[in-house]
Amino acid sequence: NQSGLIETVGSGIPRIDFQGNTKGALLLEPSRTNSITYSNDLNASGWNTFSVDGGTVARTLNYGISPSGKQDSTRVVFDTQFVSLYYSFSGISGDASATMYVKGGAGKVIAFGFGSDVSFGQEFTLNGQWQRIEFNATSTNTTLNITAWGSTRTASDIEVYGVQLEAGSYATSYIPTSGSAVTRVADSCSQTTPDGVIGQTEGTVFADVNVSSIESVGVYSGWKIDGTSGNQIAFIMYPTGRIQATVFNGGSLVVNINDNNYGLTSGIHKIAFAYKQNDYILYVDGSVVGSNTSATVPIVNDFDISYLNGGSIKYNQTKIYNTRLSNSELIALTQV
Repeated sequence: NQSGLIETVGSGIPRIDFQGNTKGALLLEPSRTNSITYSNDLNASGWNTFSVDGGTVARTLNYGISPSGKQDSTRVVFDTQFVSLYYSFSGISGDASATMYVKGGAGKVIAFGFGSDVSFGQEFTLNGQWQRIEFNATSTNTTLNITAWGSTRTASDIEVYGVQLEAGSYATSYIPTSGSAVTRVADSCSQTTPDGVIGQTEGTVFADVNVSSIESVGVYSGWKIDGTSGNQIAFIMYPTGRIQATVFNGGSLVVNINDNNYGLTSGIHKIAFAYKQNDYILYVDGSVVGSNTSATVPIVNDFDISYLNGGSIKYNQTKIYNTRLSNSELIALTQV
């Protein structure tokens, strides 16, 4: 949030993310499940230790101030060189991502990740502050490890907060759990607008987005002006990098601006789709993607920002104009 802390947001409330954006951005993510049933209680069922030399892992709950701003971190102390803290899991195959917030001595090294045994993990160098570390792999393995096992892993005394394990090739925001796996539903945002705000004969829809990741498989993310069934003006960003703008009028596809080779990448993109009778044009990052000069305008009455599968996206800004902006205005509006 604006104070730099992790905040739990209730169902139906937009999530505004201030990371990398002091003005805040609307965060839209796909549905994900945190399979760690106790994400912040490392003494709870499912968490275990393993050692070859009689070592132990001391865990002190509510030890320090976590990224939530509360005193709810867990202190983890490995008392020997060959001991590991691990969580047994099942039900995830294929792409998986594990994350946790960790704080330890600057320059110390901790291992974190999943694999076939309790000593497995990717090494991360700590910076003395809270940091979120992420491990991604394709796995049918069954243990998620937090470990200082081995001579190169020197972080024997750390604080941990918010452990998460989810199916997918990249991590999403933290989903707290306290006794069972928890699923966050896919985000979406819509607003029924007053008459006259959305142009019925012409208009322009603009979005400034930060695409943090696009998977090679999935569905799409984007926004649409939606009306009665069969009437729709939509822009879609596909996970393959494809860009498409479509218009349906009375159930018929009347505009299909479709660039299979655009190659949308992660990062900031500015998109504008302008419409008018026989005058549709799509601009992305200051350049024309495509146009149509022979289509009518459907009757539409609400604005819908949608997010399905295939990556995560932050909406820095969206705008609706009730006129078809000029091409020079569209260039200026969408230049990154």
